[in-house]
Parts: sequence; C-alpha cells; structure tokens
Amino acid sequence: MVRTTRRHFTSWLAATAASSGALASWAQAAPLPQLRIVIPANEGGGWDQTGRALGTALLDAGAVARVDYENIGGKGGTIGLARYVEKYDADPNALLMGGTVMVGAVALQQPAVDLSRIAPLARLTSDYEMLVVKSDSPIKSPKDLIAKMRADAAATPIAGGSAGGIDHMFAGLLARAAGKPEALVYQPFAGGAQVMAAVESGKAVAGISGYSEFSEHLASGKLRAIGVSSKQAFLGVPSVRQQGVDADIANWRGVFTGKAVPAPRQAALLDAVRRAVATEGWTRTLKRNNWDNYWTEGRDFQSFLELDLAMANVLTYVLKLKA
Repeated sequence: MVRTTRRHFTSWLAATAASSGALASWAQAAPLPQLRIVIPANEGGGWDQTGRALGTALLDAGAVARVDYENIGGKGGTIGLARYVEKYDADPNALLMGGTVMVGAVALQQPAVDLSRIAPLARLTSDYEMLVVKSDSPIKSPKDLIAKMRADAAATPIAGGSAGGIDHMFAGLLARAAGKPEALVYQPFAGGAQVMAAVESGKAVAGISGYSEFSEHLASGKLRAIGVSSKQAFLGVPSVRQQGVDADIANWRGVFTGKAVPAPRQAALLDAVRRAVATEGWTRTLKRNNWDNYWTEGRDFQSFLELDLAMANVLTYVLKLKA
C-alpha cells in the first residue's frame, strides 16, 4: 500500500495541471467564502441596484458562497468612500461600488479621501439620465424647461442626486444652455425616491435620474419624460440633443477594492466579477434595467477613470457647480 502525503498529492496535482490545465479550472471553480459589497448610497438607488445585482450574479456564478451588503449614503458617495478606506483598505473580502456620481462628487468637494485611495477592478454598466416632470406640468420639452430657467431660474428648481454627481452635471448643462449656469437652483437628494417625491409634490419643477429609478412612476403616469441624456432616442424618449439642446452625458458604474489588498487577491476578485457578469442572470438584469454593458478592466479602466476625473473637474468649473 502506498501512503499518500500532502506533498505527494500536491506534486501529483501540479503535474496533472501542467499537462491538462486542470488546476486553473479547479481553482476558478472554488468559490470565495464570502464578500462584503459596500454601497456608498442609500437603498433603492442606482448604485444599490447595481451592487445587489452584482452580488446575486456572484452567487449564481458560484464565485462566492456568501454576500453581505453595507449601505453608507451621503455626499455623492464620498462618505462611503472615506468609511471604506478607513475600514476595508486591506480587507481581501470587501468590494466598493462607484461610478460617475462619485467622480463628480470628488471633483466638486475635493475631499481628503479621494479616488487615489482605492484600486479600480472593473467598469460594469452605463445608462442615461431621464429628464422628467410631473404628469400635468405645462412643460412639454427641454426647450420649455430652458425657457423657464432663462425667465426665472430661482423659480425653476431641478431635483436630482448628490451634489457634483451625474444628475447635477446634466442640470448644469441645461442651465448653461439657458445662459445662466450660476443661477441654477439644484436640489440634491440621496436617492431616486426623494427626487420623485420632490417632482410629484411640486417642490421641484423637473427631476433627473436614471430610467431604472423612474420607471414605475413613468409607467403609472405620475411622471412624464421630456428628454434623455443620450445622443439618440432611448426607450422611445427623444434625446435632449435631438430636441435642439446641446447636452448629453452617460452614467457609468463600476467596482473597486482596497488599495492595500495584495495584487494576487485583487486578481482573484476581478476573476470573480468576470464570472458574475458572464451569467444569464446578469444579462437579464441589464435588459430589465435598460443598462448597457460597459465592461472595462485593468489599466484600461484606470486610464478611463483618470480621464473621467479630469473631465469632471473641467465640468465643475465651467458649469459653476456648487456643493
């Protein structure tokens, strides 16, 4: 009888893998025990939807055995960013959601903890901004809204997400088209539900957010979409640009990890995310929420992030955005 030791087994496994690639497949199939996804926003918004959809896809792919979620909202994700760096900078089991909103908030607020303190893994999705009004509003088009802003900006508040984020930037583009970027009255909220409430109650003349956050209220007829921030029509809604207003912008979301997490572990986390976005469930989620697949990883994502931050700094200055 031959006694098999751990060293014998390891040698056999390595030799087998070298000839057949079995080790790579075996290692990839082994799930991570657990992951925590930190979402720097309140429940129900776009980041929350994306983070929880990613967690579900990670489980479906068998890439992780358990997923926990932690919501830390406020200031366009910069509060969650700071807490994440403080608590999870070296945690090999913690991911952070981020995207355009956080980039814009960092550009506007110039916080002590910025995007240089986290490690980008992958860009996941993009979608567009819906410009909506109350169903019985006399405003029928973006040009109507801009005319009202030009006539009396103080009486034309626009509701959206956190200050400096993608919603704020889009509102700034509209105010610039009206010739009064410095007069923009912008009402920032932590989530889409509060934006909808502001528009429906009449506290805001118009609201800006992603389609997925407005979809139910658009379908019920409580809100009416008058434009979208894409270059072409989206979901039957004509773009703002098609209606004669030079304003288009896209909203992306991605996933990050701690800067102090070792490179091999970062690679394992990226592999888990790759497997997640290859699942049928993730594809269904993209379709259901009308998100575009916007996958980029590694150095390409890092380069994109640096360019996006530079552009956000320029837009913040040109549009005279205020915190």
